[in-house]
Amino acid sequence: MQEPSHNLDEPTIIQPGQSESVDWDGFGVDWKIDGIDTGQRFSIVHHPMAPHRLAAPLHYHHNEDEYSYVLQGTMGALLGDEVVEAGPGCWVYKPRGQWHTFWNAGDTPCHIIEVISPAGFEDFFREYDQALGDEERILRVCAKYSLEIRPETVPELCERFGLRNGR
Repeated sequence: MQEPSHNLDEPTIIQPGQSESVDWDGFGVDWKIDGIDTGQRFSIVHHPMAPHRLAAPLHYHHNEDEYSYVLQGTMGALLGDEVVEAGPGCWVYKPRGQWHTFWNAGDTPCHIIEVISPAGFEDFFREYDQALGDEERILRVCAKYSLEIRPETVPELCERFGLRNGR
């Protein structure tokens, strides 16, 4: 069992560069606060995105809501049938039970803070990173986290919104 990174009853400061991170060709995950540190109430990750970078295929969370706060740049999102763009200081709510995706809609880097509630999904990114290159394993990771994905939507999303998908 994972141990909390700090005493849950005391204030904590997470310094820049202190957290674990990965970069998948212009879409990154920096783990800031894990669920183990919040009693599983929520977790927080930071997503840096290169210009015009699609973050993910169309996908559907069964268990968690996501709240994206735009720090820098412009985040685009498809929330059900609605397309939105949000700049610095804006929040975008992506509720469970809704097909959605998001991307960097601008010509400069975009940085968002993602609050995930309840916690747990932050570990999806760790397991996904370990599964890269193994499609069967990726599908098992998605099933474990009750995440439905539609990888076949990537070409249409990239064409429709002028995006790239990394690799």
